Amino acid sequence: MSTERPFAPACERNREPILSRLEDWLAPQASILEIGSGTGQHAAWFCARQHGWRWQCSDVPENLPGIRAWLEDLPAGRCPPPRALDVSRGPWPSDHYDAIFTANTLHIMAWPLVEQMFAGLPAVLAPAAQLIIYGPFNYAGRHSSPSNADFDAWLRERDPRQGIRDIAAVSALAEKAGLTLKQDEAMPANNRLLRFARSAVPPGR
Repeated sequence: MSTERPFAPACERNREPILSRLEDWLAPQASILEIGSGTGQHAAWFCARQHGWRWQCSDVPENLPGIRAWLEDLPAGRCPPPRALDVSRGPWPSDHYDAIFTANTLHIMAWPLVEQMFAGLPAVLAPAAQLIIYGPFNYAGRHSSPSNADFDAWLRERDPRQGIRDIAAVSALAEKAGLTLKQDEAMPANNRLLRFARSAVPPGR
């Protein structure tokens, strides 16, 4: 019996605008590691429409059955089985990817976990890799909309370690990982899509 597919309405609303930008930024033949695949809806939608992409889902172990349920109808090889990845402990994949994608994760993770995620990126980035992040962000410590302010308050009430992150702080972590912010695109519901590109090979690589 198949696992019931988890469903996130936000994925249904944002999948088309995200895909439109990914098609502009990624090569027709690209390998992508998604960190925090959640329900698996994004991966299933993107892989069904971009046959040249090899999309590797990852998430904490308890989310993998739901992701597998979304991927089961895709042709073999297009979207490999999801792999367990806890950014605080690993194990990180041994492969190198053309792009890393993550959506609606940074405001859910505690800030030390965000730092650990960025610290792990250099090990999985191909030489000309990109990092693409979707979600809400603050600018200079200010919320970009009243709805984002309300959302941030809700997150922090639920868990003080959560909250909308400031683009400057995120960009500083990216710089340490050898990535520079290249594009910051407006998206639905006061979200942003950030594209970082490899600026240099980090020290020690």
